[in-house]
Amino acid sequence: MCVGTCGFAEAQARTWADFDLVEIQRTFYEPPRRATAERWRASAPPGFRFTLKVWQLLTHEPRSPTYRRLRTPLAPHERPLAGGLRWNALTARAWRRTVAIAEALAAEAIVFQMPPSFRPTTENLARMRRFFGAIGRGPWRLVFEPRGPDWDDALLAPLLAELDLVHGTDPFLRPALGGGLRYYRLHGRPAYHYGYRYSDAELRRLRGWLSPDLPNRVLFNNLHMTEDARRFRAPLRA
Repeated sequence: MCVGTCGFAEAQARTWADFDLVEIQRTFYEPPRRATAERWRASAPPGFRFTLKVWQLLTHEPRSPTYRRLRTPLAPHERPLAGGLRWNALTARAWRRTVAIAEALAAEAIVFQMPPSFRPTTENLARMRRFFGAIGRGPWRLVFEPRGPDWDDALLAPLLAELDLVHGTDPFLRPALGGGLRYYRLHGRPAYHYGYRYSDAELRRLRGWLSPDLPNRVLFNNLHMTEDARRFRAPLRA
């Protein structure tokens, strides 16, 4: 079982000392230089785990406000090619940039957090099958976190199995589907209320959801992430 935060929420030295893993968020906005990721890997202690979010060019449409943080904006002819798990020359380059960072970090998993606008339409499901069939697989697991009520269990469970994807989920919203790695991302309550602070009772409930027979990765992604992660982890460490 590993506990960490989504992003470096405090000094890296303290992250290395107090947690087991970190999910790199910077790669979502635009991947850093490979040398930067290599420095993170070299400074972390042996056994520390890294995961990362894929570049937004793969998951989010260019109308997303997060595109304001692109260092090099897309050209007009590139904008229709980006996001929504399309597979083309632009997204292939974006995937290679993401993979370069995953390799430098010796990452355990790569996370695809989809926007709520990505619904399970016939077109989007076809894109998923083409995309995940085309990218090739490295040593990392691919985590798929859909959002919205349309991704019901009857549709999602067989799709995850077919495409060999790990279900990324906030367990306060829905339980994890499938076998193998459990990848939990805690976004606050109600859904995506990032200013939320988890109560002691909620953290006890969360510990009860951990699978004793499967690897668990628990990542806090709220404003109080470091405090909540430490409170969650303390009894497990003891």
